[in-house]
Amino acid sequence: MSAGKVVVVVLNWCGEADTAACLTSLAATTYAPMEVLLVDNGSPDGSGDRLHAAFPHLPYVQTGRNLGFTGGNNVGIAWALEHGADYVVVLNNDTVVAPDCVARLVAAAGSRERVGAVAPTMLVHDAPELVWYAGGTLSRLRGLGRHVAEGTRAPDVDEGMRPEAVTFITGCCMLLTRDAIETVGTFDDSYFAYCEDADLSVRLTHAGFALLHEPRARLLHRVPVGPTEPSPFQIELRDRNRRRFVRLRLSAPWRAAFCLWFYPTRLAHLARYVARGDRARAAAILRGAFA
Repeated sequence: MSAGKVVVVVLNWCGEADTAACLTSLAATTYAPMEVLLVDNGSPDGSGDRLHAAFPHLPYVQTGRNLGFTGGNNVGIAWALEHGADYVVVLNNDTVVAPDCVARLVAAAGSRERVGAVAPTMLVHDAPELVWYAGGTLSRLRGLGRHVAEGTRAPDVDEGMRPEAVTFITGCCMLLTRDAIETVGTFDDSYFAYCEDADLSVRLTHAGFALLHEPRARLLHRVPVGPTEPSPFQIELRDRNRRRFVRLRLSAPWRAAFCLWFYPTRLAHLARYVARGDRARAAAILRGAFA
C-alpha cells in the first residue's frame, strides 16, 4: 500500500452537529499521513466558526458564500492539492467513518494500475445493518447513478473481499487520486448539487481511469430509513442536472432514449402532484424538466 498523503475534505453548511460527529470519527482514523480540512460553505448560522473553534487543530477554509456541493468541495480539493495531497477524500459531513476506512480506500487505490476513484460501502446510520451504497452503476436511460444493493442487508466484513470495478461512485464519499484530478479536473461547478458525481464518474471512465468499490471499507451515512418524498429543491435541481448531464456526456442515441423515458415520467409525476394539491412539487417538476 502506498503511504501517500491523504487530505479529507469535509464540507459544512448549517450542519454543526453532524459535522462535529464526522470530524470526531475521523480523529480515530488509523491511516497516516492524513490531514482533515474543514470547509464552511458560508453557513449563515455561524456553524462554521463554531466548528473551527471546537476543532482548532484542523485547517479551516471559509468560502464566504454557499458555492453548492460542487463549488465548496472544489475549494477543498484545490487546497488539498496545494498542500501536497496524493489522495483527496471528498466526504459528506453527515457520515461517520470506521477507523480503518481511509486506509482501506488507499490500499484499494494501489491495488491496480490507473485507479481514479474508490468508494467504501456506506450503511444507513440509524439502521447500520442496511446498505445505502455498495457499488454503483451508471444508468444512461435515467441520467444518473444507481446504488447497488441499496436497502439490502449488509454482509459482514470478510478479508477475502476484494475491490470491484463499478461505473458510478457517489459523491457522499470518494477517494480521488491526484493523477485523476489533474487529468480530468474536479466537479463541474454548473451542477451546484446532484448528478455532479455521475458527471465526474463518466469523465474519469472516459479518460481511462478505473472506478472501484472497496467492500471492506465502511462508513455510516445519516439518511432516512426507507423511501422518502424528495423536496421541491431536490426535484428541480436533480431534473435540471439530469438533462445537463445527458446533454454533455451521452451519445445521441442515449439522449433520445433518455428523453423518451424522462418526459413522460415527469408528466406522470406532475399529474400526481397536481391531483393531490402539492403546488410546490408540481412547480418544481415544471422548472426542472421544462425550464
